[in-house]
Amino acid sequence: MKELELYVHIPFCVRKCSYCDFLSFSAEESIRQNYVEQLLLEIRATAESYSEYEVTSIFVGGGTPSCLPPVQMKKILRQLQRCFHIDVQAEVTVECNPGTLDLEKLQSYLCCGVNRLSLGLQSVHEKELRLLGRIHTFPQFLDNYELARRLGYQNINVDLMSALPGQKLQDYEETLQRIAALEPEHISAYSLIIEPGTPFYEAYGGAEDRRRRDLPQELLPSEDEERGMYERTKEILQSHGYLRYEISNYAKPGYECRHNNGYWTRKNYLGFGIGAASLVENERFSNISDLKSYLSLDFEKERPDSRNRNCLEIQEQMEEFMFLGLRRMAGISNQEFFLNFGVSLQEVYGLVLQKQQKMGLVRRTAEGYCLTDYGIDLSNQVFSEFLFDTP
Repeated sequence: MKELELYVHIPFCVRKCSYCDFLSFSAEESIRQNYVEQLLLEIRATAESYSEYEVTSIFVGGGTPSCLPPVQMKKILRQLQRCFHIDVQAEVTVECNPGTLDLEKLQSYLCCGVNRLSLGLQSVHEKELRLLGRIHTFPQFLDNYELARRLGYQNINVDLMSALPGQKLQDYEETLQRIAALEPEHISAYSLIIEPGTPFYEAYGGAEDRRRRDLPQELLPSEDEERGMYERTKEILQSHGYLRYEISNYAKPGYECRHNNGYWTRKNYLGFGIGAASLVENERFSNISDLKSYLSLDFEKERPDSRNRNCLEIQEQMEEFMFLGLRRMAGISNQEFFLNFGVSLQEVYGLVLQKQQKMGLVRRTAEGYCLTDYGIDLSNQVFSEFLFDTP
């Protein structure tokens, strides 16, 4: 059978964080209940078209999926199990925010086959958590983490964030050291991006613009300070036995996130819920993002993705192969490129790769190419070189 990954979007949060530009918001219980019921209908109406696929991973993200009552999460997971062929060893992840978890929820997840938790901590420092608009404290995170361990969860990710306003390298190093000492199987460490349309953009957008133009500003860490945090992430986590397998992701051996790797290697994935994106057999499509419109859909007559479908041309597929694949430390494979496109990597991108090698941005491996540390620092510039000129 062909392989397929599933993503389920839960857009609800207790309170939206100040830096967040994801499709998420707070909502009253009746709206959440209606949304879950629509999800169940969407899953059932869609699954028939994917009977020849076997599901290798399920990722429930958001938003804050753990803000749902256990009975609603159980309905979603059971519906997926009824409607799809799911591999008995599938990775099943639920994103959780500390402060929204309790014993009943964690036990319920286990009973429904959840075998991986992703905990959105971001920082061990209370002042940084308040600045970000997080609803939890570090002690609450520790309580949730220790409870999950006692219940038997053996695969836990922790999200961390660097380059926060006013953050010092020493503060960030403390966050890294204290979380690594807990020995979660996976750590995602991201640099803050000041996104337009967020409260953070109103407060720090000007400082971000000045930093980008290498002008003085005092609100955000400088580019050198941000680069120092990135370097210390790699050094500290590697000293604790974590392997960096993607630009911002680290794992103990054997615990790389299957969902993440599937995305970066362009495996088939199918999304449910508002705004959820999909890639199936080189066709990209995404669901409508308006909650009211989604709740009013009749899935017997209309799909939520029917107006947002794009069959990727071969050049678009090649572009994605390069800039998604190069995010992984393993890089890209000459053989995989040929198997996907029937032409050699050198024939299509040889001159670009030669140029980037001379600049020290990529290096050859036994299988193909990967970014150097310098290339990672300039990754957006590197990726843009693989885009074909369009008329």
